[in-house]
Amino acid sequence: MTVTWEELGWERVAAGVGRCRLPGWDCTAGLVVGAGTALLIDAGSSLAEGVRLRTEAQELTGHRVTHLALTHPHFDHVFGAAAFAGAEVYGPVGMDTVFGARHAREELRADAVDNGLNARVAEEAVDALVAPRHHVSGEWTLDLGGGRQVLLANVGPGHTAHDLVVLVPGSPEVVFCGDLVEESGEPQAGPDAVPSHWPAALDRLLDLGGEDALYVPGHGAVVDAAFVRRQRDELAARFGVS
Repeated sequence: MTVTWEELGWERVAAGVGRCRLPGWDCTAGLVVGAGTALLIDAGSSLAEGVRLRTEAQELTGHRVTHLALTHPHFDHVFGAAAFAGAEVYGPVGMDTVFGARHAREELRADAVDNGLNARVAEEAVDALVAPRHHVSGEWTLDLGGGRQVLLANVGPGHTAHDLVVLVPGSPEVVFCGDLVEESGEPQAGPDAVPSHWPAALDRLLDLGGEDALYVPGHGAVVDAAFVRRQRDELAARFGVS
């Protein structure tokens, strides 16, 4: 690597695994380094933010982002995706319908503007929106070379109807949770949430990562399994789910 994680304001979570907290909505983007490959997890809230992530990822790895995983179809996680031309894009099955339907794209744009994104910036991002080429319905193993494999797992619905997590084996194991887990605020349940299934999604997430994993939420600081379990129980109580 030509620079360190810290020099670019990224947090090194494990060997070859890091993340940054983007300004505005405190949204996480993750990066997993392979052999001549790089997997970015989520793409930021605008094309400009996507360009920033692409540039910084290339500085950190010495090569371009080859794979992009989108955890769920909310603007602050997907609007930068068009900045990653040539990358193989993965998402939970059904995300392509959100990106493809005119009314759904309009809802994405409106939600971004309602949350403070500049209207022109939101329009530009929606016009350029990139749908995943690869649709994950169960589990999908990505081989990034050099002995590095990661697991993409569709554990939703929960925070949305389409929720993907990324498990990076190692010591420690790292799980990128998307917005199924939030640390810097209470988990947000918008109109596309499926509250009755959210606790079960977290049960599956915990089964994947185990007790000793590090869990990277969609917003906020890295947490442990105990935090995820507490949030699971709080959501179950909040929504009246066993």
